[in-house]
Formats: sequence, structure tokens, C-alpha cells
Amino acid sequence: MPKKICITGASRGIGRAIAEAFAREGWELYLICKENLEMLECAACEWRREYGVNAACFAVDVTDAKAYEAFLRELPVMDLLINNAGISYVGLLQDMTIADWRRVMDTNLTSVFLSCKYLLPGMLSRGSGRIINISSVWGEHGASMESAYSASKGAVNALTKALAKEAAPSNVQINAIACGLIDTSMNAKLSEAEMQMLIEEIPADRIGRPEEVAALCLQLAEAPEYLTGQIITLDGGWTV
Repeated sequence: MPKKICITGASRGIGRAIAEAFAREGWELYLICKENLEMLECAACEWRREYGVNAACFAVDVTDAKAYEAFLRELPVMDLLINNAGISYVGLLQDMTIADWRRVMDTNLTSVFLSCKYLLPGMLSRGSGRIINISSVWGEHGASMESAYSASKGAVNALTKALAKEAAPSNVQINAIACGLIDTSMNAKLSEAEMQMLIEEIPADRIGRPEEVAALCLQLAEAPEYLTGQIITLDGGWTV
């Protein structure tokens, strides 16, 4: 029987790359997006045809706690949960509205809490399972003009470490990947000059690819069970 994986923010970027990587390995996919359901369904159709996997797609707003909770209650026990849904806000903190702040926190942090709250118990009861939270290097180092995003990812890192300690006795491993600059639509706002300036700071001399994040997720899905509570940086040496 194929293993089951749930991925939030699966319609594009890192989430989509992760979904395809696990489809290639024969996993049964439960894919969540907010509004790009048609795009996600098209991708899932290709994966079903090419890899022969089961792939279910759902349009759910992870910031709508009531709707998201109802959705999560209906899911089967997962072998792996990947919390990838995320947004950013670029601007001075004093210019943020409380609505802006809550939108970032609800998307990046509260959704992780809810996913874990409802999917972790099944893993604990079974005595196996894994959770991977997609974080950011800004969660540790902070980014100017991205205070809310940095704060949300710092909280995700802390949640990862704390929850890993709770789940370890039941053989459930929880880790996070702190991504550096990755080639996604979130960074499309950067000008060519800004992008080049950032690349010059990265020892690897390039930005990362979503497929590289996906490859690390595959490795963590099969990593030794003793590996838990870790924030693993994937940034080309940028923040070393």
C-alpha cells in the first residue's frame, strides 16, 4: 500500500515541486491549495498518468480555521505532512495593518498549528509518521522590511523543536527546512539588479531551485528515525 502525504500550498513553487517528487516515488498525494485548484488538478492529472499514483486535490483556505479544521478531520492518517503554505509582506513594520499581520501569521504559523493538531494524533496512535515544516533563513536571522514573515518563520522553527520533543516518544519525527533564496513567485517582486546583488552574497553563486527543496524532503522522509527537532538550512552557504 502506498504511503500517504499531505502537502499545503501545493499548486506552485516549492509545494508543486515537492508533490511531483513524491508522486515520482509512488506516494498517495493529498494536495491543498487556496485558489489555484484548476492548475493543481492539471498537474495531478499528469502525475496520475505518468506515475500511476492517486492524487486528490482540494481548494481550502488554511487561514479559515473553521473550514480548515473541518477539512483536516476528514483526512486519513498520513505518513508525512509537509506544511508549505506561506506568504510574505514586504514593507516597514509601522506601515502594516493588523489585518496584514494576521494574514501572514495565520498563513505561515497558525496553519502549521492546525495541520499538526489534527494530523499528528493519528501518527502518534500508530507509532510512526513524519512532519516537515518549510521555513526560512529569515526565521533565524531576520530580514529588513519582512518583520512579520521573519517572526512567523522564527515561530515555526520554535514550534518544530518543541513539538518534536512531544512526538519523539511515539516515534514521530518533526523537522524543518530553512530555505534561503529559492526561485519562486514569492521572489518575483525582486528586480534583476536586486536579484543579482543577492546572488553575489551567496557562495554557491546562484539561487536555489524548488526541486532542491523537494529532494531534501525526500531525504528527510527516509532519514534515520533519530533525526528530529532539527532546522536544516538550505541556502547555498548564504547565512553560514
